[in-house]
Amino acid sequence: MSAEASPQFHAPAGTIIGWAEGAVLRASGIRYARAARFQYPVAEPAAAAPIYATTPAPACPQAADLQLAQAFGDFHTGATFDEDCLRLSITLPANRQPGEALPVVVWVHGGSYVSGAGDLPLYDPATLVQEQRVVFVAVTYRLGLLGFLGSEGGPPPNLGLLDLLEALRWVQRNIQAFAGNPDLVTLLGHSSGADAVAHLMVAEGAAGLFRRVILHSAPLGLARHRHAMTRAMVAAAGPFPATVTVEEVLAREKVVYKAVRRFGLKSGMPFGTQYGAYPLPAEAELDRAWAAVASKVDVLIGATAEETRFFAVINPTFRWVRRVPVVGELLLRLLVGVTSGLIYRQPALAFARQHARAGGRAYHFLMQFQPAGRTLGAAHTLDLPLLLGTRAGWEATPLLSQVKWAAINEAGRPVRQLWMDFARTGVLPAPIELPGVLRLKQL
Repeated sequence: MSAEASPQFHAPAGTIIGWAEGAVLRASGIRYARAARFQYPVAEPAAAAPIYATTPAPACPQAADLQLAQAFGDFHTGATFDEDCLRLSITLPANRQPGEALPVVVWVHGGSYVSGAGDLPLYDPATLVQEQRVVFVAVTYRLGLLGFLGSEGGPPPNLGLLDLLEALRWVQRNIQAFAGNPDLVTLLGHSSGADAVAHLMVAEGAAGLFRRVILHSAPLGLARHRHAMTRAMVAAAGPFPATVTVEEVLAREKVVYKAVRRFGLKSGMPFGTQYGAYPLPAEAELDRAWAAVASKVDVLIGATAEETRFFAVINPTFRWVRRVPVVGELLLRLLVGVTSGLIYRQPALAFARQHARAGGRAYHFLMQFQPAGRTLGAAHTLDLPLLLGTRAGWEATPLLSQVKWAAINEAGRPVRQLWMDFARTGVLPAPIELPGVLRLKQL
């Protein structure tokens, strides 16, 4: 294999051997830390031998989600699952120049803190990277009971968040070897990934690790007043003997979900960050903590117009609404409007306003994109193919199987330009309206 087909990156982490694919270079599945089960992550030391970064990062073990499969099909096709999942993958332009220092985008995937992985085909950044000349880093981290539930005397809380911090430290140490600028790091998060990014802004030890954040569909309306639910989750999960298998851990996640149904909307995403536990401030200090970092982090935050239509369609709990004679569709629109506002849209706008009042630069967007064909309207996740993925990845999903990729790619082109302009400069020419796609304003 030629040197061009096997690019080498000489980084403090060691000599990393990647692979070439068309107009991009990739280095996949690089270990940034290690962690024993329910233990803090430990940064990976420099390697003396070459690091072969030619296979995707394994996904954190997770239970099969049949509801998500209705929208995305088997989105884990070809994936491996391993608790040794603290890995990241890097994509950069193949025509990088010597000494070039490109903006860096760090992707934090969503999935309600229980599903997903950084290297899913749906998140392929090749188009974004070659079109916008950025370096893209996809991070895989611990999920569910393995990463986002803890208690005094039990597993530490916020382990998945601490994984992300270790990944960001790895980026700071090594990204220059991949033509990236460590002073121009933007975190891009979707759904629970955006929620995690918002909390990384106030995490102990995060100062200086990133300059900007882009938050898509962060469920900030579910983030607070979770103490009673968390106690119920800990009680339902019970203690974990040293001999417990990962299959038994995943089985207990199902028990946890059943135990929290009485907590209403919050039970839709029971796993998440825990305030007052390292590295996060107490809940009462949260707004002051966000205000304290406002001048140091630029924010681009928003939601889709009909966020919860996605869940109202795939979740059998809500299907009865549409079947109500005469008024079913009206009731569904009402339910979607109220819940989308409470969980996503209103908290996003409030976050942007709070950030601006504290002296930070903040932009707010509303994604209105709803491609023609049999889709869910401007629902949760419908904005993702505007930024990430390929024809092969998205057209294979039930969600977009009736939609022509050319139309999605064309609608996404100006969005990709705006978002990466923000990553480069932190400044956007707001207000902007892309009819049928996006509304954006500065707060």
